Amino acid sequence: MEKIPMTAAGHAQLSVELKELKSVERPAVIKAIAEAREHGDLSENAEYHAAREKQSFIEGRILELEGLIARADVIDPTKLGGSTIKFGATVGLVDEDTEEEKTFQIVGEVEANIESGKLNVNSPLARALIGKEEGDSVEVMTPGGGRSYEITSVAFV
Repeated sequence: MEKIPMTAAGHAQLSVELKELKSVERPAVIKAIAEAREHGDLSENAEYHAAREKQSFIEGRILELEGLIARADVIDPTKLGGSTIKFGATVGLVDEDTEEEKTFQIVGEVEANIESGKLNVNSPLARALIGKEEGDSVEVMTPGGGRSYEITSVAFV
């Protein structure tokens, strides 16, 4: 099985979601199914069908999370160091065209969320950044065309 790289924070977040699904969501939907069964005819019982659909989603997500956690290769960025960008690095960038400053942490695909500054390690920008250092300039091909960034900081926090 292929290992999935993720930060310690990402692993903890998945573990919390799994615990919530198992200890809160699963029992709640089981109770909702039992209550809906008491209403009689299941073929025309919308509450029953909705609860069964929710149960199916919850069970699928539990299996998905258990698989991700089992295959996780947890990397703690605080134990990494150096000036070269690698997985887990928090990188400050300046767009060389617009002078817009951005900060991203390079994380695994599972925990990536561009709105919160978590950049997928497999994204074109992350692949361009890996191996570079503070002060370097990178060219990235995006769907909107080529972009140039200057690396202003590299930290492992």
